[in-house]
Amino acid sequence: MTVWFERHGFEVNEKRVRRLMKLVNWQTIYREPRTTIAVKEYKKYPYLLKGLEITQRNQVWATDITYILMDKGFIYLCAIIDLHLRYVLSWDISNTMTAEWCTGVLQEAIDKHGKPEIFNTDQGSQYTSLVHTTLLINNDIKISMDGKGRAIDNIFIERLWRTVKYENVYLQAYVSTLELYNGLKKYFIFYNNERFHQSLDYKTPSEMYHKKQVA
Repeated sequence: MTVWFERHGFEVNEKRVRRLMKLVNWQTIYREPRTTIAVKEYKKYPYLLKGLEITQRNQVWATDITYILMDKGFIYLCAIIDLHLRYVLSWDISNTMTAEWCTGVLQEAIDKHGKPEIFNTDQGSQYTSLVHTTLLINNDIKISMDGKGRAIDNIFIERLWRTVKYENVYLQAYVSTLELYNGLKKYFIFYNNERFHQSLDYKTPSEMYHKKQVA
């Protein structure tokens, strides 16, 4: 936030921004229903990211599903990010968590951005399903799955969920699926192209993802 204000011509330091955020009680508080349901019959793949140094775009992609509470029930949100640059590669919403839906989000990411070396997920039935793993295998993408009970393995996309809900969903209180979709579309454009990341030296994910790679 401090960097955003500075780039828009305001003279403000981090201490003041923290004080103002505290004054308006800016904090994240939410609970989620269970979105990871495993099926014993489906093959589980090993976790490939332990000790791995992620240094370039399209080296590792990760995905997850979260929920967004609506007036009547809730809508599921699925997104895929580049772990090195935090770039949101593709996303979609649905009222059901199907393997076909998640596979469609993955196919869109591949069509737009090529393919990663490794694709990391949890052990949910959507990701262990034959339709999803077949798409990865056919594209020669290594499959990595978080260990059971190790939510920290997918910490970067969990941070994305907190950011999306805290900075957009909770503030907008969407009342319809169409309104939610359009609002999230605008937000992800903002997230990729305008929101600064400290881990990216205060650059945006889009700046870094589309930056010419040095051989």
